[in-house]
Amino acid sequence: MRNVDLRSDTVTLPTPAMRQAMYQAEVGDDVYGEDPTVQKLENLGAQLMGKEAGLLVVSGTMGNQVSILAHTDRGDELICEAESHIFYYEVAGMAVIAGVQARQVTGRRGILSAEMIQQAIRPQDIHQPSSRLICLENSHNRAGGTCYTQSQLRDIQMVAAQNGIRVHMDGARIFNAAAAQKIPVGEIARCVDTVQFCLSKGLGAPMGSLVVGSREFIDKARRYRKMLGGGMRQAGIIAAAGIVALTTMADRLTEDHGHARILAEALANQGYSIDLAAVETNIVIFERQGDVPAFIAQLRQHGIQANQFGEHRVRMVTHYGIAREDIDYTVSILAKLAKR
Repeated sequence: MRNVDLRSDTVTLPTPAMRQAMYQAEVGDDVYGEDPTVQKLENLGAQLMGKEAGLLVVSGTMGNQVSILAHTDRGDELICEAESHIFYYEVAGMAVIAGVQARQVTGRRGILSAEMIQQAIRPQDIHQPSSRLICLENSHNRAGGTCYTQSQLRDIQMVAAQNGIRVHMDGARIFNAAAAQKIPVGEIARCVDTVQFCLSKGLGAPMGSLVVGSREFIDKARRYRKMLGGGMRQAGIIAAAGIVALTTMADRLTEDHGHARILAEALANQGYSIDLAAVETNIVIFERQGDVPAFIAQLRQHGIQANQFGEHRVRMVTHYGIAREDIDYTVSILAKLAKR
């Protein structure tokens, strides 16, 4: 049976070039600062994002959490979108680990405007926490892969500067955002102080994320990485795959976006409820009335895997390893199921 795994772009498998690079990687003890491949990856990531320094972490969640720790003090408040990954999927890490409170703001398709953020910033009042950090997710997972425009980011950057607040970007899929807007990824990163981005997901590495920012910030984040158990030893094996991901996989993301658009338009034509304007990158979210778990099970019977994403919502994500014929096959099965 055909296997079309559209649950997430986290299911990608490393390319042959990644496997070869991992096998041949020059390694050393990274906690001692002696792994040359890790250093090469961190420098490459920082250079691409236009930042001074980088830090390899085991996951995007760890990257976000060490960033929050490095930017805030206990009792502070950060501003984030109501369904952002930092709030929704990181096991209350900001509260448990950093001791900070989230100020949730509901964005438009997951995107916060400068005006929304300005209204959420706390006044100087001994009864209220201090607004210390703005966290933006780009692209936004639960909103369907939507992206901030450069104009929106510049406006937010200005509000942050006027209020003395730092801006961190959860850029797990920032390369998708850059590909969708046809701009260098560094142009996006220029508008924020720090960025976390995944080497896995669309870029296809087996694991790992990078955090980038000023050298002072990275030095602080490195201590917190150690505190959280993220001090790795011969991590060059991981870093080698990340280097291949950054140098060979970003340009092909437009293929994933094209597949997502084909899938989304087919869903709309078949009568499924979908917001086509929200399909900007590689994530497709649509609604299915009735028994969604049963619908997911029917897809699985045809060799198609998808995720339930709410009571009536289904998410499909295109990625490396999903070919055009997989999309055509999925469209044909969805058409059959739409009639039931």
